[in-house]
Amino acid sequence: MAKDKQINVFLIDDDEDDFVIVKDYLAELNGQTTFNLKWESDYQRAVESVCTNHYNICLVDYRLGAKNGLDFIKSVRSSGCEVPLILLTGKGDREIDYEAMRLGASDYLIKTEIDASMLGRSIRYAISHSNSIKELNAKEEKYRSLFERSVDAIYMINKEHQFIDVNESMKNLLDYSKNELLEMGMKHLFHDQDDYQYFNQMLAGQGHLKDFEVSLIRKDNSRIICLINGIALNDNAGNVYGYQGIIHDLTMRKRAEEELLMAEKLTMTGQIARSMAHEVRNPLTNLNLALEQLRDEVEDSDDTALYFDIIRRNADRIEQLITEMLKSSKPRELNLEVGSLNDVIEEALSMTTDRIKLRGINLIKNFQHDLPFVAVDKEQLKTAFLNIIINAVEAMKEEDGILTVETVSSKETVSVCIKDNGKGIPKDEIKKLFDPFFTGKKGGMGLGLTSAQNIVNSHRARIGVESEVGKGTIFRITFPQNGTRV
Repeated sequence: MAKDKQINVFLIDDDEDDFVIVKDYLAELNGQTTFNLKWESDYQRAVESVCTNHYNICLVDYRLGAKNGLDFIKSVRSSGCEVPLILLTGKGDREIDYEAMRLGASDYLIKTEIDASMLGRSIRYAISHSNSIKELNAKEEKYRSLFERSVDAIYMINKEHQFIDVNESMKNLLDYSKNELLEMGMKHLFHDQDDYQYFNQMLAGQGHLKDFEVSLIRKDNSRIICLINGIALNDNAGNVYGYQGIIHDLTMRKRAEEELLMAEKLTMTGQIARSMAHEVRNPLTNLNLALEQLRDEVEDSDDTALYFDIIRRNADRIEQLITEMLKSSKPRELNLEVGSLNDVIEEALSMTTDRIKLRGINLIKNFQHDLPFVAVDKEQLKTAFLNIIINAVEAMKEEDGILTVETVSSKETVSVCIKDNGKGIPKDEIKKLFDPFFTGKKGGMGLGLTSAQNIVNSHRARIGVESEVGKGTIFRITFPQNGTRV
């Protein structure tokens, strides 16, 4: 059979006799494999030569004059050279053996115990081991590339749910740096700790979790809706040492669905309002005309004046209701001006000053002084803020209420937060909060928040609600900067 394989061997040794011995051993091994030996006695030239990648294996003598074989291994590895290294020494020394392995040597041989067969096995093992390491590194690099370039966020956590590793998408999703995440636990990202308990129980009990919808908290305290998946990681003995999973951001899809649903509701409300306006206003006009005619013909008295006033006030109430219905469902035409939300919210608060003082409400204002400007219709937005502020004031007990109004900004958004310590809103009612005609107030029409959301949506902004019964409610209105979406 033809000799079809060659192994290029590099030897660094300052003793020519050792070179001759190694050369003879390799000559004995020549068969289907041919061993080509290159000898170098100078330390620096040897470092430069062995790193040319022309060699399959390097044999390193421990004694090299002023330096030793361990120094040589350090120099080679520090230069990034991955050639397999075998350390040769005149006598056995366990500490040298361990240190050589730690520095990156593949094997350690004692010269007095070597023969051709042993040297051949050591060379084949070192080359095979080196090739296996290269393959593993290549695979790791491949999967690392997939890990880092994934569109979805990927995480690895230990058994205590502390982060071990995260990819670029995970950092972008939550707006944390990698170092910040590695110092955190998964628990701190969950908005609802009941959701975290379920996440924990499923991974610990079942070893996996699939498509669990949760609300996570970003660095700026904004919330995102995600699908989270996870699976247990096992060592060779089958013991769980951590978990790995993917997080898919559903926020934009959920918001698109909410906007579509809201548009459908407003369309339906508009249809009802237009129908009622047509069907009710005509007879209402006739009623008002008849009332005026009747007033002229009926003799004045205290009773008749009272009844006329009751009829007039209720007719006006019906007219007002129809007008509010039409306004709340009609798409808003905006007169946009670039300005500060601080000014708009300040004007809205000034219109409720008397109401706040009469109810003994403590007003706290935390405005960001360098708040970025945004394009808004100031008058319409003032109306939206006013509706939310009035709702907050009326939800709190007199002499015990605290109304907190804040403005903050992030890289992409500007937000207004209106917080009260009122009675709060049950979870099952939060989703209905912006529905037309839904109200928890006696005598309310249930159109104020519908109108507010319509105005906010017209600005391509978002309005979100967080509430806990008995503790209070937060309305967060978030506006995009520079044409971005929120």
